[in-house]
Amino acid sequence: MSGIIKAVVLSCVFFTVSGCINPPERQPTELHLQLPQTWRVSVDFDQLADQSWVASFGDPVLSKLVDEALTDNFDLRSTATRVEAAIAQARIDGSGLWPQLSFAPGYQYSQIRSAGFGSAQFSVFEALFNLSWEIDVWGRIRDFRQAAAEEAEAAHFDYQAAQLSLAARIAQNYFALQEAVLQKHVATRSVADRSIIADLVQGRFDHGLARGLDVRLALTDLANAKSQQVQAENRVQLVTRQLETLLGRYPDGSLSSILEINRQPGTLPEPLPTLAAGLPSELLTRRPDLIAAFTRLRAADARLQSTQKLLLPRITLTAAGGTRDTALTELIDPRAVAWNVFAGMAQPLFTGGRIRGNIHLNAARVEEALNRYQSVALNAFREVEQALAAEEWLREQERVLREAVRQTEASQELALYSYRHGFIQILTLLDSYRSTFNAQSAHLAVKRQLLNNRINLYLALGGSV
Repeated sequence: MSGIIKAVVLSCVFFTVSGCINPPERQPTELHLQLPQTWRVSVDFDQLADQSWVASFGDPVLSKLVDEALTDNFDLRSTATRVEAAIAQARIDGSGLWPQLSFAPGYQYSQIRSAGFGSAQFSVFEALFNLSWEIDVWGRIRDFRQAAAEEAEAAHFDYQAAQLSLAARIAQNYFALQEAVLQKHVATRSVADRSIIADLVQGRFDHGLARGLDVRLALTDLANAKSQQVQAENRVQLVTRQLETLLGRYPDGSLSSILEINRQPGTLPEPLPTLAAGLPSELLTRRPDLIAAFTRLRAADARLQSTQKLLLPRITLTAAGGTRDTALTELIDPRAVAWNVFAGMAQPLFTGGRIRGNIHLNAARVEEALNRYQSVALNAFREVEQALAAEEWLREQERVLREAVRQTEASQELALYSYRHGFIQILTLLDSYRSTFNAQSAHLAVKRQLLNNRINLYLALGGSV
């Protein structure tokens, strides 16, 4: 028996030297595109630090909401269970490295009847075991386990990416809710201003100083302002319920009043003037979805290598044994145990193309994973460059609209004075108030867009929550 085992081991060593193929040593930076040394957009850079971007806004309410969402959001919980499932699958796929042992105790009762001799009864107790073990000489099972472990690690980075994405959506919806409330304040003040104008025009009409058309135009303008106010109020409840759903709460629309964020216009926070963007090459080892895609590429490599080793002989060790006796107490007697051990080698000769087909299938999946990683990386670079470029344009747009608000507010006062003294017509007055409302609304919208873009930049850079 020992001579057979030695011969098997020697043949294993021979086939190991001649038949095994090592997987490629991949690096995250090995892309089919030329990476620049720095980002193309010229901005003020800080050294990239592993700090929470949520805290950079300096809003404790936002930080509290993000923490709540990371605990209670159902989609994130679902992603967490996928991580647990991937870890369990890795344990299952790695179980083949160990001997598989089973124990089967049993009891048999028999009664035999014979004509003229009565009947005989007897009982038999048995304790049997079976052992099977594939000796992983070539590392096929280890490669299979490695692939499952890589998949579990990729699922973990998927979870990190989901956390980052959820935090970004919470922040964007939070600022959208703030903007909606501020837009409602602007619309409410606009209704109040239009009401004053309508009363002014009605008074002038009653004294014969204005035409009936002027009254109609003023009332029409007031009705339009009230319509905008209702629209703004509806926007508040829509965003509120969307944010509550992300938090895992029942969407009853009460969050806006609970947070007490009914503030005056101009209170949206200003993003920090400097950006911690790092270098393009650093993105490949920092952003969770990129790390997950690269890890799945490595898993595909390991699975292909495991499949290729199916062409090599499989070395197995099996054993079976146990004892049977009519007395239960005799089962523990080691002298009554019978067992046998068998070591064998199986070399696949013809499988109808199954093994070759599996090799080609996994080779195609490696190519798919490689191209997927290239695509995810390229899209990640686009998102960063796009957000950096938008930052510059949005800041300039915000500056221009801030000046527009200042000018329209000043012209509104002049228009009201001029109308009272009969220097301008009613249409000019109404137009000045509409211009003021539009400028204030557009300014709030672009400030929120600037915040959204900064959040998109943090998301694209893969910063920690």
